[in-house]
Amino acid sequence: MIKKREITSSHIVQAAFELFAEHGIEKTSLGMISKKVGITKSSIYYHFATKEELIHRTFEYIFKGHYFAAYFDMDSVNKDNFVETLVRGGLNMLPSDDEDHRSKLRVLSEFTMLAERDDQFRAPLLKVQQDFLDGFIHLLSKGVEFGLIAPSNIEVSSKILALLIDNLSRCKMMNMEMEYRIIWEELIDRMIRREIQ
Repeated sequence: MIKKREITSSHIVQAAFELFAEHGIEKTSLGMISKKVGITKSSIYYHFATKEELIHRTFEYIFKGHYFAAYFDMDSVNKDNFVETLVRGGLNMLPSDDEDHRSKLRVLSEFTMLAERDDQFRAPLLKVQQDFLDGFIHLLSKGVEFGLIAPSNIEVSSKILALLIDNLSRCKMMNMEMEYRIIWEELIDRMIRREIQ
C-alpha cells in the first residue's frame, strides 16, 4: 500500500487501469479504486472531479505510446524496404503475450463500448483511429512515389489495412489460433500486386 502523502494522480490512474482490466469500467467503483490505492473515496476527488475524468485519463495512459509513428518507421522508408516496413509495422501492432499489453486491449475494448453510447468517449477514440488512417494514407502515398502502388484508392486501401490490423488484434487478444503474419502479408501482397497491374 502507498503512503497517503505519496499518492499522485498517476497512482490512481494505474489502480483504475488494473481494476478496469479485471472487472470492466462500469463494474469498477471509485470505492474499489480508493481501496486499491489505500486512500478514502473522497480523496480521489482531490485528483479527479468525476469518474468520467478518471476514465479519460486512463485512456490517455493506455494510448500514450500508441500512435502510427510508434510502429511504422516513416523516416527511413524507401522503395527497397517499403513492403517490409508495412509488414513489420502491422505485426508490431499486434498484441504480444505480455499481460500489460493484453490488459490495455481489454480496457480499450471497454472504452470502445462506452464510446458507442457516449460522445465524450467517442472523440478521443476517433482521434486515435484517425491518426492511424492518416498514417496509412501517408505510407501508401510513399508507395505511390516509389511506383509500388497506383494512386487510385489509397484512402480505401488505408481503411482496409486499419480494419484488418484492428480485427487481427482482437482475435489475438482472444487467443484465436491464426496465421497472423501470413494473413497480414497476404493482404499487403494482394494490395500491391493489384495496384501495380
